[in-house]
Order: sequence, then structure tokens, then C-alpha cells
Amino acid sequence: MMVVIVTACGDGDEHPTGPATGAPGPFFDEPMFFNQDFSNVAPSSEGGSQIRALRAAGGWGNGDRMQIDFSFDVLLADESAPLRTFEPTDEFYEPDCDQVEVPLPDGGNVEGESGYACDSDGDCHLLVYAPARGTLYEMWRANITGGSFEGGCMAAWDTTISYAATLRGEQCTSADASGFPIAPMLFTADEVAAGEIDHAIRFILPNDRPKQGAYSRPATHGTFTDGNSDAVPYGVHLRLRADYPIETLPSEGARVVARAMQKYGMYHADGGNIALTAATDRYTTAKWDGLLEAKDLSDLAVEDFEVMDHGATIELTLDCVR
Repeated sequence: MMVVIVTACGDGDEHPTGPATGAPGPFFDEPMFFNQDFSNVAPSSEGGSQIRALRAAGGWGNGDRMQIDFSFDVLLADESAPLRTFEPTDEFYEPDCDQVEVPLPDGGNVEGESGYACDSDGDCHLLVYAPARGTLYEMWRANITGGSFEGGCMAAWDTTISYAATLRGEQCTSADASGFPIAPMLFTADEVAAGEIDHAIRFILPNDRPKQGAYSRPATHGTFTDGNSDAVPYGVHLRLRADYPIETLPSEGARVVARAMQKYGMYHADGGNIALTAATDRYTTAKWDGLLEAKDLSDLAVEDFEVMDHGATIELTLDCVR
């Protein structure tokens, strides 16, 4: 790993002279739901009405165009990364979220930013994998400037254990409203360039699409949504139909993603407009340019997907039990 030298300046900010390092997966020692092959599993008997409801509600966000957001980074923290405490904001919920020290690699960044400061006032997810600590740290709305570190919900995932069906706790959120970990379902340029994504993919929907007041396994949480009784539940698992003609997609990169959707599917994780989320190529050997463009999967309509059955929906109460 590259050694980073940090010099302290008079304003109290730290200015690293070298880049941080990205963390490739897999992040968990034991397989989890996103590693399961669903290519030969029968879809839900209610899936047809749920897909029709999703269509009636407007389909994907972003004008019903499936598009890719390349703004996430997962940072690798070695044993030398300094531990930092943070001040919880009003977007930190108890007992759902974890008040823990976080290792911060020098020169790192939050989602959508070049550094740790949340200048754009976006979601600013902070994702840090510390293998020596056996922990994946995921925070929503992190903002780190000089000596100040504040953030919303922090989920500290133990990467050495096999989580039960309720993950970190029933009715408990994480850095995603579904209660899922984020990093394991982001796909990277290195995976796509290698020709295989061996896990399910994270996707999001506008909050007027999912069923009101409900979520489904493997999710453990939902949020305030406006969908009707036929709508897909929060955390829904969709699988691209096996008969979809992926050879018609405009790039080999798009076909790699589509094959993962046919085998593992994609899980609804949060609210928003750009359906798919990938890692940036800031820390990868392969680069997205010439490999996969943001609109290469825009031909995929909601009707091209099937709903997978994970049991009855669960009423959302927000009463987290850990």
C-alpha cells in the first residue's frame, strides 16, 4: 500500500500528499443474500400485479430511464488509519445506528465529493472497509472538515459473522433505508472489465413507487412511501428475465451487468431517481470510459423484470430491535 505523508497546515485542515486506496470486495467472510444465485428460482405469484403497479406509478425514476450513478467509493483502511469520533446529527437514529470510532484513510472521500467534506449537501455516504478490524463502516450524510466530523446514521457491519435474516435488527435502518449494507452491492469497473459480477446489484426508486408502510425480506426497514397496496414493497428483489435479449444492449459492459441481474438480481435499497449505483473508477485499475456509459442500460423497462418471492411483507413500525 502506498505510504501517505500528511502535513498539518495553520488552518487545522489536513492536506494529504498521496491518494487513498479503494477496497475491492468481497467484504464479508460468509456469503449473504446478495451472493445467492436466483437464476433458477420461480418468481413471486404476485409479481405481475406489482410490476404493473410500478409501471402505472411511472416505472424507474429519472423519466423512466434506467441509468447508472457512478459516485460511490469504498475506502480501504489499514491498521495505520487514524480512528476518529464523530458528532451525530439529527439524522442519527437510536438504537438503529452505531456510535463508534471510524478509521479514516488519508486522502479519502465521501460519495460524490473529491474529499471528506460534504460540500454539495448530498447523501455523502462514507464507506470504509477495515479488514484487520473485521468491520465495514457505512455512514449516511458524513461531513468531515479539519477537526470536525459529523454524520448521520452509521452502520458498523461485522464482516466476520453470518448475519441472521434480521441483519442488524428488525425494523432497523442502516446507511440505507432498507437496512442493507451498501458496499457489497456496488459494481466496479474492475468487475465489469473482468466480465463477471458475482453478486446482486443495489437499486433505488422514487418514494412514490414502493408500497406504503411495508417492506420485505431481506430488508429490515423501510421509509415513508406512497405506493398503493399492489405496489412493490421496500427492499423488493427484482430479477431480469432469462429471455431478455442482452445481446441487443449497446456495450459488453452493459451485458455483464445484465447477466448479473439475471443470475443474482437487484435489491431495492433506498429512495432516489437514478436506478443503479456503481463505484467510481477513482481507485480501480479499469476505467469506465469505453467500458460502460451511464445510459447503456436505458432500454431495460420495469416489464423486463420479475419479482422474487421473499415471503409476506412486514408492516413498517420503525420500532428497531437489536
